[in-house]
Amino acid sequence: MVSTEDFRRAARRRLPRIFFDYIDGGASAETTLAANTADFERFQLRPQVLRDVSARQLEADFLGERHALPLMLGPVGSLGLFRAGAETASFRAARAAGIPACMSSFAITAPETLLPLAGPGAAFQLYVLKDRDRTESILERIATCGTRTLFVTVDTSVSGIRERDIRNGLRVLSRPGPRMIADFLGHPLWLADMLRVHPVGMALAREWPEAGRGYLAQAAFLAGQIDPSFDERGLAWLRSRWNGRLIVKGVLTCRDALRCADLGADGIVVSNHGGRQLDGVSSSIAALAGIAAALAGRIEILFDGGIRRGGDVVKALALGASACLLGRAYVYGAVAGREAGVVAVLSSLRAEMDATLALMGLRSIDELRAAGPEVLIPAAAGR
Repeated sequence: MVSTEDFRRAARRRLPRIFFDYIDGGASAETTLAANTADFERFQLRPQVLRDVSARQLEADFLGERHALPLMLGPVGSLGLFRAGAETASFRAARAAGIPACMSSFAITAPETLLPLAGPGAAFQLYVLKDRDRTESILERIATCGTRTLFVTVDTSVSGIRERDIRNGLRVLSRPGPRMIADFLGHPLWLADMLRVHPVGMALAREWPEAGRGYLAQAAFLAGQIDPSFDERGLAWLRSRWNGRLIVKGVLTCRDALRCADLGADGIVVSNHGGRQLDGVSSSIAALAGIAAALAGRIEILFDGGIRRGGDVVKALALGASACLLGRAYVYGAVAGREAGVVAVLSSLRAEMDATLALMGLRSIDELRAAGPEVLIPAAAGR
């Protein structure tokens, strides 16, 4: 397996349909999901020849540190349901690759166990809850783990309508019917793996007896606690309560990006939640350049949505991102091969980035970012 798509196919073979579709699917008609990958084709790479590219390096500065690659493992909920130990395996792989990782609020592994595995670059992804006292207790717990970077997700005031999950019966998973049971039995490696760690619970909910027993009940409880009234005042409140770096995840417009900067955020993630929330919105890559121009360097810009190839990363950096968050790409690797699978995905992306830079006549990520959009050609313009 040499590409992200290879690992995607391997993950599909290993998982029951209900779980693969949860990873792979998006909201409603999945138009935004498709656009996230397809819209990278709007931009062609501009090669330069007769350049000395004998020495190259892929290090990048973001989130206050120098990292080996302009990549980060983004927060992915329920990862431990897809393969036992996938969360810890992914964080170990990230540290080995010299990149940071962000823990999801919906993680199975306790933050005291998971966050130290990623080293000093560890981050936590927060959903602000209706109960502000409970939100503050999460912040205190995360800070105690030594985490200095907080991502707050702002594009989930309600859950997107994910038709694959509805058709597959994800919401009634605790009461599986004959078709679902047959699907489970048809994937014995996954089934044996999960029986080994049964029962599975959500880390944050272990201190909340009212959340119920078992991961699905606890995840539903947490989703119901996300505050749909979270607004500018809420972000100002969070800024006052968190002393570390604050990154707002889920921004798609220039206006919202500027509001985040005005309210004291240290950065944003240009993201549409992987096409899993509001269908019909812009792809992340189509929104990136305009947001970068509007912010003009005021705060840091990270990016996620549709990254499958090293060339995708190069395009996002040229359009204004300082680094890219991976989601599905590394999850496919984790499902297929735990730590070795994530290492392989990261190695593939690294090799593709290295070859892409060299063939474009560039020697470093710093040189790429300094050149900016000049290294790209809008596809409609031709060569």
